[in-house]
Amino acid sequence: MKANIVILPGDGIGPEVTAAAVECLRAVAKNHGHDFQFAEHLLGGCAIDTEGTALPESTRAACLAADAVLLGAVGGPKWSDPKAKVRPEQGLLGLRATLGVFANLRPIKVHARAAALSPLKPERLAGVDILFVRELTGGVYFGEKTRTPEAASDLCRYSVIEIERVLRRAFEFAQARRRKLTSVDKANVMETSRLWRETAVRIAAEYPDVKLEHQLVDSMAMLLLTRPADYDVIVTENLFGDILTDEAAVLCGSLGLPPSASLGAGKVGLYEPIHGSAPDIVGQNKANPLGTIASAALLLRYSLNLEAEAQALEAAISATLDAGIFTPDLGGTYSTQQVTAAVLEQLQ
Repeated sequence: MKANIVILPGDGIGPEVTAAAVECLRAVAKNHGHDFQFAEHLLGGCAIDTEGTALPESTRAACLAADAVLLGAVGGPKWSDPKAKVRPEQGLLGLRATLGVFANLRPIKVHARAAALSPLKPERLAGVDILFVRELTGGVYFGEKTRTPEAASDLCRYSVIEIERVLRRAFEFAQARRRKLTSVDKANVMETSRLWRETAVRIAAEYPDVKLEHQLVDSMAMLLLTRPADYDVIVTENLFGDILTDEAAVLCGSLGLPPSASLGAGKVGLYEPIHGSAPDIVGQNKANPLGTIASAALLLRYSLNLEAEAQALEAAISATLDAGIFTPDLGGTYSTQQVTAAVLEQLQ
């Protein structure tokens, strides 16, 4: 298979972890007879510094023409002024809109060796395997914003179409898993959540083999820490999903482990680790590359339809963790390069 993959290293540790993932993708291509072509482009703070915009037109065009896009991280203290007219995060939001991705997938699966690093008791982590499906295009992140010296507002808006399409995607994933879907909202207070819940109930009729349940976001935050193994697929709106998935990353033992995939109606997806740019460890060879490498496995699965290759890469990650080859965020002493080399060795 031939595939064109755009790499957006971004800011902070982004270049370090994307370089590791590209090495692994090259190894997968060599092992399985594929031809992957990689092209790097600017996004985020580095793009602001060079081009004056967080999402240059050349980056936008390259991503639209690609088969998949792999991102490192955007942002950092250098660009953190809340009054700045151009911010790195605008590039990421703009790219999601450009690619038409509306469903963000964040799998949370607890590895036995890393589970000891979680603050939760081991017995609460047994069997945890959750797939979050977060809506990406609506809610307060994209609603109308106002600001005066005395007040500010962010409009939370959702259309029925936006809710329907992400719910259908979540139901489809639930059908392929344990056939249980939890829809998270705040329907006791918010009108958008009432629309969300009503739509979920209606769409559920199309998927009679999936059990649908509802949870309020505040109780869901508690349940993720008290009985996370009870959940299979969790679907929710943009802001709630952003918060809950970062909370759920604690179950894995480190923000450096979970991957993510942002998908739309087409094949082009945006893949990135859930962690940030970690400016405090830039250039120290300490960054955990496994979240980005796992994101590359999702890229193989969802954009390139290479399931066997995705499983091979995920197995290599798991074997590396089995061997206790941990970066400092997991309590280990191995470097970014050493962990990457271990995954590459397992791929052989």
